[in-house]
Amino acid sequence: MADEHILTLSCPDKPGIVHAVTGVFADQGLNILDLQQFSDPTTEKFFMRVHFGPTSTPSTEHLRGPFDALAATYAMAYDIRPVAQKARVLIMVSKIGHCLNDLLFRAKTGQLPVDIPVIVSNHNDFAPLAASYGIEFHHLPVTRDTKAAQEAQVLELVRQHDVELVVLARYMQVLSPTLCSAMSGRIINIHHSFLPSFKGAKPYHQAYDRGVKIIGASAHFVTADLDEGPIIEQRVARVDHSMSAKALVDEGSNVESQVLAAAVKWYAERRVFLNGTRTVIF
Repeated sequence: MADEHILTLSCPDKPGIVHAVTGVFADQGLNILDLQQFSDPTTEKFFMRVHFGPTSTPSTEHLRGPFDALAATYAMAYDIRPVAQKARVLIMVSKIGHCLNDLLFRAKTGQLPVDIPVIVSNHNDFAPLAASYGIEFHHLPVTRDTKAAQEAQVLELVRQHDVELVVLARYMQVLSPTLCSAMSGRIINIHHSFLPSFKGAKPYHQAYDRGVKIIGASAHFVTADLDEGPIIEQRVARVDHSMSAKALVDEGSNVESQVLAAAVKWYAERRVFLNGTRTVIF
């Protein structure tokens, strides 16, 4: 995969886009290994992901001219990345660590195409876990009075480590509109319930009280509207009357880890596109 690349693009929908894009690859003598596309009739936007290669050199600068011309013609936003280029991820966590532990293990074993240079927490609990993986850990406590300064430190770490994506792995603090805006489309949260039901601190206990038959988790982009960002992935697990609230929490933890890992993987593989309040996933 060293000389294979991913093209992602979006633009207003109109005839001729696929022909124009694939024509560039044909003109350059490049093979399309996989292509996915979607035209949204509601938003009238077009989305495409193309896996292509191998290229004769690791550089794709020779493609910039043709695609810049297409971008001007079709009002297109596009990006070309090497398949081998890993997304750099900053993880934020509080005192519940199952999602953090799962992401670290998957990254280390090659199941997630990400590099994790830094972990941030408002508690010190997971400093030893970070150290065991050789990852920089920053304990940044936060209160209402210090939130702006603490989030400025987070953004500085994003800059220092060239971070592309921030993952909230059960980080139990509400981000400010300032941080949400600065990292728009680049923060993923795991919500410990099947949105939009059972919001709040103890969704599994609420589910237990209501006698639900399924529980679930939702991974979504973070916006200034709490837990209202575009949803990337949701999964459920069956439960029944014999299970205690703790059993629901344990089962929910498994689902949360799976859902968050899937969302991070798809983002890192350039499969996730924002489409207004929704997402397109290839």
